[in-house]
Amino acid sequence: MVRLTKLADALFYSFPIQLLINNFKRNQVLLLCWVVLFAMITGNFGKYLGIPYLFLDPEYLNEVNFTSFLIIGIMVSGFTTAFHITCYISDGHHFSFIGALSNPFSKFCLNNSILPAVFLTTYLYQVISFQVSNEFTTATELTLDVAGFFTGFIAMAGLLQLYFHFTQKDIFKYMVCRLDEKLKKTVKVTRASAMKKLDIARKKQVRVDNYLDYSFRFRQVNDEKDFYDKNAIIQVFDQNQFNLVVIELLIFALVMMLGIFKDFTSFQIPAAASFMIFLTIFVMLSGAFSYWFGGWSISVALVLFLIVNHMVGEGWMTKKYKAFGLNYEIPPVDYTIEKLTGLNSNDNIQQARQHTLGILENWKKKFNGSPIPKMVFICSSGGGKRAALWTLAALQTADSLSGGKLMDQTILITGASGGLIGASYFREVVLRQKQGEDIKPYSPIHQKKIATDNLNPLIFSLLANDLFVGFSKFEYAGQRYSRDRGYTFEEQLNIDTEGLMDKTISEYQKPEEEAMVPMLILSPTIVNDGRKLYISAQPVSYLNSDILNFPQYGNSKFSGVDFQEMFKNHGGANLRFLSGLRMSATFPYITPNTTLPTQPPIQIMDAGISDNFGITDAVRFIYSFREWIAANASGVIILSIRDSPKLAPISEEKGNTFIDDFTQPIASVYNNFENFQDITNDNLVGYARSWFKDPIDRVDIQYLPTSYLPILQNMDSIRQHSARASLSWRLTTREKQGVVETLQTPKNQEAISKLVKLLN
Repeated sequence: MVRLTKLADALFYSFPIQLLINNFKRNQVLLLCWVVLFAMITGNFGKYLGIPYLFLDPEYLNEVNFTSFLIIGIMVSGFTTAFHITCYISDGHHFSFIGALSNPFSKFCLNNSILPAVFLTTYLYQVISFQVSNEFTTATELTLDVAGFFTGFIAMAGLLQLYFHFTQKDIFKYMVCRLDEKLKKTVKVTRASAMKKLDIARKKQVRVDNYLDYSFRFRQVNDEKDFYDKNAIIQVFDQNQFNLVVIELLIFALVMMLGIFKDFTSFQIPAAASFMIFLTIFVMLSGAFSYWFGGWSISVALVLFLIVNHMVGEGWMTKKYKAFGLNYEIPPVDYTIEKLTGLNSNDNIQQARQHTLGILENWKKKFNGSPIPKMVFICSSGGGKRAALWTLAALQTADSLSGGKLMDQTILITGASGGLIGASYFREVVLRQKQGEDIKPYSPIHQKKIATDNLNPLIFSLLANDLFVGFSKFEYAGQRYSRDRGYTFEEQLNIDTEGLMDKTISEYQKPEEEAMVPMLILSPTIVNDGRKLYISAQPVSYLNSDILNFPQYGNSKFSGVDFQEMFKNHGGANLRFLSGLRMSATFPYITPNTTLPTQPPIQIMDAGISDNFGITDAVRFIYSFREWIAANASGVIILSIRDSPKLAPISEEKGNTFIDDFTQPIASVYNNFENFQDITNDNLVGYARSWFKDPIDRVDIQYLPTSYLPILQNMDSIRQHSARASLSWRLTTREKQGVVETLQTPKNQEAISKLVKLLN
């Protein structure tokens, strides 16, 4: 029993265990960083958004291989070293015996490695599980991936330890022999702080009986009689403070270099590596705050945050993301109620209607000598890369099975976010074919292109450009703009869509007028007042024509703003179509809000905020031209391509915690956001039957993972591999396959058959 007690004491008072306890007691900020990392790699944080995939399946140059994992290994090793440095500088004085050892910092790192070791083990397990389950990785490929990670980790750790080994040796000699007097003059605050730490160390030493040596054996801590030599303590402190500064400078230099050369794909490191760089900087800064300000560190950080927040609020540090093609140099447009009233005057609305009636007539001419067809409205929901791939695949399948009638009979495409990206891409491919280009609209290559990763360059740009650099410029339509995160998104989208949509919005005016392809309306949301911004190659003020029903009522609230009409003098016709898609697909925290040249400035967010499914705009169009449609079409088909099930299983409300009860009002709104919109849209279509007497047929093609099907609810293995793809700009191989294969489910086969029958 006595022996067991001694063993327990020896374990408890060992240096690794005491360092772990110390981290829990004093380094909660550092622990939070590890908690975030653990949550990310295990899928407990951000799984719905695809964040774990950044670590478990990192891409470099559009490939997941030895090199991509090598880069991740290097960055994880750098973060681990930053963790050790911060702990050493902040808490080394509580373990003063370490200063009397040779290579004290290296031995401190070895004993402080419980958390990093657990993380590496967990990460290795998660990577293997993920690659086997989701990427169909072979044993050879998996071995290379793991080897790449550990090669990077060990190489970086080795280089850093080599640096510390030589700097410790050289700095000790240099300080002892030549720098003592200089330090007394130039580093008084540093010395005073070090002496204060020394006084604390004498009074508040943590008991440590043994430590882990390089041989991985535990050695007894020697007598501490020489431990409190002032010069030695100061030298150890100054030496490691110098190391910290050098490493921070190297990291900032790395970030600056990446930002300068970010347009070269070779410099676009994996998104997870970018995040690790950011986390490393944060850890080092938190360590510096903790050391210099001690118990005041949180208060000082809060004050600095409030100061910076105020400066941003005053516009001193605000970065504005622009829509490419617009002229921001001339005086801005007034964005006032009076201006909106003028834009939506009866004359403007009637002129827009007359213009579009000409397009409707051209649509009708395509069917001369044929039975009057049904007019189709394609409404594609948002949902990031998932929705883009789903919409493209659904349109390819439906148009192919209908012999091209789907696109021929479609008059308008509406929707949001990724869905409109997929629909725009397919529309462009069809247009190119009709213009005589050798292109195959139904080729799987387009699916492969649209499914390419967008998230990696976006997050890389956030770190390397937006946060630290951001001075690189480019020219478009005679105007100069920053190569910011918005530019990065558009350039990657341009690559994903084979460069086919890199044109101004006005270049679609003639093909739409001639009814070669359907009209397309982008409708991002204006943050300032919740209205829609209608972006189209044609005038679309008629979407507000419902206000004409109450001319005597002066408080009508216009639902949207015609972009072309509003920015006619600012080059609205020159807007880059990719910028319009970017504004419509402003993914929170990833894709930046766009600021337009108005007074007051308005910011633009995702179209899905107001209507993620595009039904509202389709119904408004039908209402505006209800008489013409009734006289010249045999009915209306509203084709809804959804990246979510319309009638998903109702989730069970289980036992709520205090936090659940506190957040329930907000969480309820967020969780039921699509349900609210579905109910509103169903009501709108239902009301349409009171003013449109011809048939209104609705067809839903739904991304419905097989885990939603009742027959599979008890088959966990199948559900695991058919779970809904993440809402992200990045998809795994299994997710890509799952999205496309969902078209083969009985519900979607039935919907497509119904659509083809209606078209015929």
